[in-house]
Amino acid sequence: MKAFEWTNPTTINEAVKLLDSPANRDPDEAPRPIAGGQDLLTTMKDYTSRPSRLVNLKNIRGMDQIKSDSKGLTIGALVTLTQLVEHPAVIKNFPGLSEAAHSVATPQIRNLGTVAGNLCQRPRCWYFRLEEVICLKKGGSQCYAATGENKYHAIIGGGPSHIVHPSDLAPMLVALGASVAVQGASGKRVIPLEKFFTLPSTGNIRRENVLTNDEIITEIQVPASPLAAKSTYLKFKERDSLDFAMAAVAAAVQLQPDKKVKDARIVLGGVAPIPWRVPDAEKFLVGKALNRDVLAECAKVALAEAKPLEKNAYKIPLAQTLVRRALAKAGGVQA
Repeated sequence: MKAFEWTNPTTINEAVKLLDSPANRDPDEAPRPIAGGQDLLTTMKDYTSRPSRLVNLKNIRGMDQIKSDSKGLTIGALVTLTQLVEHPAVIKNFPGLSEAAHSVATPQIRNLGTVAGNLCQRPRCWYFRLEEVICLKKGGSQCYAATGENKYHAIIGGGPSHIVHPSDLAPMLVALGASVAVQGASGKRVIPLEKFFTLPSTGNIRRENVLTNDEIITEIQVPASPLAAKSTYLKFKERDSLDFAMAAVAAAVQLQPDKKVKDARIVLGGVAPIPWRVPDAEKFLVGKALNRDVLAECAKVALAEAKPLEKNAYKIPLAQTLVRRALAKAGGVQA
């Protein structure tokens, strides 16, 4: 691990100033914010990142609270995953969000890991994490997963890098229509979470979101809705505990009195470089009663864009099964 400066700001403005750095600085050496540190410290040990300064956010008051009212939730960036799992208003009105938080790792990690940190995780690709490998994400010339060991990589939206986004909260929050409030040297802005994450083909390939180096997430805003109240999150992982999603589905369904679908949200996790919303599958459901045939066809539509690599075609039937089960659970029917 490279030596670094440790700072303890007490206000957001102070933190932003400490994060500001020369524009020509190597992005891997720019100052970084730290809260739980579960992911950042790992990348530092692997020399995937080498920040010159760490800006500790935990001394900034007011960023570790969940506020609930008739308009929805306001979640401070420093709220822990355990707080989300256990908060009564989240469990009652946003059950899928509580489930997504509970699916992350172990109780010890959930006690430290923060909501903003979960959203801003770096890829878990083994080529990216190996110090000796200089892949596209680290300024190299190729994605070694494209023709290498790609069992866990993207089947949708991949190229030229084939990472998958590791966050469990992100697909659920995108399905719930959440936004993030951000503050930086240029001021404050609110970004719909669906536009927060960037594809390798359209954004800066060395980043996974639209944050600049001097910006931090201050809170996450989740609107109340009939969809939120009927939401769920299903995840398949290789190990029963402490593992990332091989595929996941965040689903929310609003039914009419006649039990036909009025509205739906389906967002896939673990299969693309960003949380992957499937609007065609959502539209397919509208006006239909949920039954096995409808669920099976919807699952096919949801994965219609999949283009698997050599070793990860298994993700297509796996994700389809999760789509069926998640929608059935959210809609209260048999899969």
